[in-house]
Order: sequence, then structure tokens, then C-alpha cells
Amino acid sequence: MAGTNGKGIVVQDRDLNLLRELAVMRVVDREQAKVVAPFQSTTRANVRLLALTRAGLLRRFFLGTSGGGKKALYALSPNGAKLAEVPYRGPRRRRDEVFVADFFVTHQLSINNLYCRLKYHPIPMENTKFVRWMSFFEPLQSGHSLIPDGYAEIAHPTGTLAAFLEIDLGTEGLTVWKGKVREYLGYALSGVFPKQFSNERFRVLVIANSERRLQSIRTAVAAETEKIFWFTTIESIESDGFCSPIWLRPKGEERRSLLQTP
Repeated sequence: MAGTNGKGIVVQDRDLNLLRELAVMRVVDREQAKVVAPFQSTTRANVRLLALTRAGLLRRFFLGTSGGGKKALYALSPNGAKLAEVPYRGPRRRRDEVFVADFFVTHQLSINNLYCRLKYHPIPMENTKFVRWMSFFEPLQSGHSLIPDGYAEIAHPTGTLAAFLEIDLGTEGLTVWKGKVREYLGYALSGVFPKQFSNERFRVLVIANSERRLQSIRTAVAAETEKIFWFTTIESIESDGFCSPIWLRPKGEERRSLLQTP
């Protein structure tokens, strides 16, 4: 056990891990909390999340669902951040507030699903493992606007896959995407990446919410470059796995594994 927060709750190691992860993930639903805490059952998760909320370590609010219900979401409170010794980050929503739609939260939950998959589920390939993840709260370079959804590294027998991640839920126009492409290309040519991340090169992994959306973005990217970008869908990752041969390049129809030789 890790100690007490002074409000009658004994803070366990798994609670501290959840609080620390919220500094990375910003906001989680119950299923994501079950993965990172971890909780062995839904009942235990519900009881503990409520206790942490009542103790003032978590903030809870609700997102409306398509079926007319609502889903509880959890973010760090100032007290939770202080206890875990992490920055106070996450959506600033009123306690128990209900939202019909919230793009930031929906997008962040999609990013978190990928993060949980990479960090907490072993990659079923020999001598291949997750190394690290980084979240971004400011642009990669001073004077620029590019803020990736995440950055991941995976070590495998032939090297290290270093990749920026872009989760697309269909809310950004293709003009925005063309701007992103130019910023990533400029960043690649700047020589800054090896100094910041201690790797020689990177890829940009675009994960779309549908095959149709994937093809639209892919066409826009191909007009600018055939390099560094790889594309797949959320559904493909969920059904086949992140490192499976589900990835497309800007041009060509061969679906490849990220761990193949480029």
C-alpha cells in the first residue's frame, strides 16, 4: 500500500499508477482505468473509481452515448496531481457535468485506446516490445503549430520503430491535413528530430475512423509526398493488431507491417 491522502482512503499503488497515467492520458473511461490500474473486475473498478472521486483525487463527469445513456469519465483533480507528483492536466469540466458531445474527449479516448494497446498488451512478435510513449502539450518546435497526438517507440530485432501518431475521427478538413504534411516534412528536414528523440528517423502513422476517410487523407498526403506516412484504420488495429500487415503507404495497394524493411 502507498499510504493515505488524509481523507480516510488508503491510497494503493494501483491508484497512484492511475493518477500518474492520467497526466499522460488526460481523461479515461472505466475500461481504460481497468487496464492501467489494473482492476480485475468491473465491480471493483466502479467501487474504487467512486471512492477516489469522493476522496477528491479524481474529477468525474459524463458523456452522453448514442443509446441515450451516459458514460462516466475521470480526470485528475488538483489534489490527485499533487499526491502523484504529476502535472495537473486534463479537461476542465464541472463535477458530474453531462455533455452530449465533446470532440476533445472523444478524440483523447481514441488516443488512449491505442496507448493502452501498445503499453499494456504484449506485442505477439518475438523480441519485439513497447519502449515508450510521449504525449505532447505544446508544438514540437518553437514557432510552429504541429502537435502530434502521440509518439511511440517499439524495439524489434532489426531496429527501433519511432513514430508520431495521428488519430483522425473525420473532423479536420483536408486543407488542415495538407498543412500537417508540410509541417512534418519540414520537421524531418530540420535535423531536430534526432536531437530531441535520439533516433535517426521517424514515421507518421495516420489512423482513420473509416476506410473511406483513410483514402481521402491518403490522396491528400500523396499529392505532397510519398515518404514517412503510413495509413490504417482503428478497426484494422482492433481486429488484426498494430504490427500486422494492415498499413498502406501514400501510393500503392500493398498492405504491410510496420516492422518490415521500409
